Amino acid sequence: MSSLLNFSTNGESHSATKFVSNSRTFNFVVDEPPALGGTDHGANPVEYLLAGFAGCLNVVAHIVAKEQGINLKSLKISVEGDINPARLLGLSNDERAGFQSIRINLIPETDASPEALLKWLETVEGRCPVRDNLANKTPLEIGIKEYEAA
Repeated sequence: MSSLLNFSTNGESHSATKFVSNSRTFNFVVDEPPALGGTDHGANPVEYLLAGFAGCLNVVAHIVAKEQGINLKSLKISVEGDINPARLLGLSNDERAGFQSIRINLIPETDASPEALLKWLETVEGRCPVRDNLANKTPLEIGIKEYEAA
């Protein structure tokens, strides 16, 4: 009974650090800060990953709160992570290139009990697609296609 939803993004490199992506009717710029050689015209790739995680948690948190009868007056979410840039910069293969850890805090304004909030959080964690992708291996296929001039 599985019905898959397909999501995609396409874009083009504007420089060594700047990429402009298109998803549905939205354009967004991915760039690096000057300290990493960029022009700071947008968040960098790992910041978008963290923002995507927060955005997904937001959606799922509201769905689950409604299902569980929890009144969310407001919800703040903070997400941060630590990356050792040595592998990215080709200086070492000792550590992974990605986040070594990611820390998330959901800060709900609600009158729900602590017990209800723990059940809510457990359900949100189990149903968030971005969390699932970060916590579990997802098959990836990266290939090269022939360049087609516009």
